[in-house]
Amino acid sequence: MNSSNPIFNHMTLNYLSKCQTLSSLKQVHAQMVTTGLTLHTFPLSKLLQSSAILALPHALTVFNQIPNPTIFLYNTLISSIISPANPSCETHHLAFSLYERILWSKNVKPNSHTYPSLLKACGSHPWLHHGLALHAHVLKFIGLTYDDFVQTSLLNFYANYGKLGVARYLFDQIRDPDLVTWNSMLSAYARCNTSSSYYYVGYVTDEDTSLSMEALCLFIEMQNSLVKPNEVTLVALVSACANLGALSQGIWAHVYVGKFIVRFNCYVGTALIDMYSKCGCLDLAYQLFDELPERDVLCYNAMIGGFATHGYGHKALQLFEQMKFQRLVPDDVTFIVTMCACSHVGLVDEGCEIFESIKEDYGKEPKLEHYGCLIDLLGRAGRVQEAEEKLKGMPMKPNAVLWRSLLGAARVHGNLEVGEVALKNLLELEPETSGNYVLLSNMYASIDRWEDVTRVRKLMKDHGINKMPGSSLVEVDGAMHEFLIGDKTHPRMKQIYLKLEEIGRKLQQHGHKPRTKEVLFDIDEEEKEDALTYHSERLAIAFALIASDSTAPIRIVKNLRVCSDCHASTKLISGIYGREIIVRDRIRFHHFKNGTCSCRDYW
Repeated sequence: MNSSNPIFNHMTLNYLSKCQTLSSLKQVHAQMVTTGLTLHTFPLSKLLQSSAILALPHALTVFNQIPNPTIFLYNTLISSIISPANPSCETHHLAFSLYERILWSKNVKPNSHTYPSLLKACGSHPWLHHGLALHAHVLKFIGLTYDDFVQTSLLNFYANYGKLGVARYLFDQIRDPDLVTWNSMLSAYARCNTSSSYYYVGYVTDEDTSLSMEALCLFIEMQNSLVKPNEVTLVALVSACANLGALSQGIWAHVYVGKFIVRFNCYVGTALIDMYSKCGCLDLAYQLFDELPERDVLCYNAMIGGFATHGYGHKALQLFEQMKFQRLVPDDVTFIVTMCACSHVGLVDEGCEIFESIKEDYGKEPKLEHYGCLIDLLGRAGRVQEAEEKLKGMPMKPNAVLWRSLLGAARVHGNLEVGEVALKNLLELEPETSGNYVLLSNMYASIDRWEDVTRVRKLMKDHGINKMPGSSLVEVDGAMHEFLIGDKTHPRMKQIYLKLEEIGRKLQQHGHKPRTKEVLFDIDEEEKEDALTYHSERLAIAFALIASDSTAPIRIVKNLRVCSDCHASTKLISGIYGREIIVRDRIRFHHFKNGTCSCRDYW
C-alpha cells in the first residue's frame, strides 16, 4: 500500500481513534460512507479495528456488509478480536469461525498474517490442541518457508503447550532472531521454570535447573549477537538466576538494568526481589522492595514469599497488613505465600485466620492451593489428625501435592496410620513418583520396620521406579558447580574427598553422631555413616571450603528436602569453619551460622 495516497491520511480516519462511544463511532462511520472511504480496503480495516475494540457486534455488522472481503480485512478483524481488549472465550470462538469462513471461501486463502493471531489464541486451555491443526495448515497453505513472524508465533504456541524442545527447534531455524524472538524463547524457559506449585515457594526440580541453564546459555548467545536486551529479556534472565541461585549473574543483570533500562517498573522490580530472595540475600531483596517508587500486589507477593522461605513469618504478616493498609487487595498468591510464611514458623492460629478470611473478608472460595497451605500448616505443627480431617472435608478432590504434604507430616510426627492412608491415595494419583515411596520408607526405617521398608522398595522395583538422586548446586567465583550424591566426576574430586574426611573427623570431635535412620537400607551402621557422608550438599560444602573465599557465604541449592543428619552436621560445620552456609532446599531456606540454623529446627 502506498502511504502517499490521500486515503491513508484522510482526516476522517483520525476521528476513529478518538471515538469513546458507539454513538460517536456510528457518526464517523456515516461520514466514511458519505465520503466513499468505505469503498476502500485500508479505511475499512481502520473502521473494523476501532469497532472491534469499542463495540464488537458493530464490527461484525460492518464486516458482513462487505461484498467480497479481502484476506487483509479478514486478518484485520481476526487480530482485532484476539486482543487484550477482547479476552473472552466467546471472542476466540468468533475468531475461529471467521477462519473457517476463509477456508470455505473460493475468493481468499490464508496467508502469513492470518496465523499469528490465531496461534496466540491457542496459548491456553481449551484452545491448545487447535494450535497443532493450525501448524498443519501453515504447512499446507504457506509451505515450509514462511516469515519469522509466523515462526515466532509457532514458537510461542509450542512453549505454552509445554513442548520446549519443539520451540527451541523453531527458534534455531530463524537466521537472525530479532529482540521479540529472543525474548519469546527466553520467556518460554522462564514460564516453565515458574510452573511449580505456589505454596512450595522454594520448590525447584531437576527440569527447572536444566531449563534455567538453557536460559543462561541462550542469553550468552544473545549477547554475542547485535541484539540488545530490554526489560523483558532481563526479567527472563533474572528468573533463571533465581531458579539456579546464581547470584553473580543476577547481580550483573541488576547492574545492567540500572545502567541501560529506563523503565525500572514493578515488573522488573518484582523479578529482582524474587531473585535476591531465592539467592539467599533477603536483606538486598527487602532494600530493593523498600526503594521501589510504586509497589503492586505482585511486588508484595514476591517479598512476602521471600520472608516465607527464609522463615521470617512475623515480618511476612507485617507486610501483609501493610499491603492491606495501602488499599491493595490480596490475590490468591498473596494468601498462599502468607499462609506458607505462617507454616514455616508455627504460627498456626494466624495462618488459620488468613484461610478463614479468604471467604469471610474477601468473599472468595478458597482454592485447592489454599487448602494445601492449611494442611501443610496443621501438619507441620503436629496436628496431623486435624489436617487429615480438613483434607477429607474439602469441597474439591485432593491432588497428589496435598496427600504428599499429609504423608510428610505423618512421617515427621510418627503417625504411621495416617501415613499409610496418604500413601495409598498417592499411589493411585502418582504411581511413578519416587518421593512418595521414599517418605513412607523413611517412616518405616525410623522405627526399624525393615521388612516394610523392603516391601516398599519392592513396590518401587515392580513399578520400575528409581529414587530421584539428590543434587546440589553451589556457586564459586561466578561459576555454578553441580554435585550428585556420591559424585566422583568433579575435576577436584580428590581434594574434595580429602576435605570430606577432614570434616568427618572434626564432626566426630565435636560430638556429632550420624543419624543413620535416614538411610533406607538394612545395612550395618558403618556403611550407613558412609552413605550419609557423600550426600550432594556435603560434597558441595567440601568443595566450597577448599575453592571459595574464606569470608564469603557458601550458597547451595538442593533439589530435595535436606535430611536431618545433613541439617545437624551443617550446623556444626558452620561453627567449626566459621563460615555462613545458606542452603535452599525444595521447601525453604536454612541459614547456618555459628552452629545454629535460622529455622530453629522447626522444619
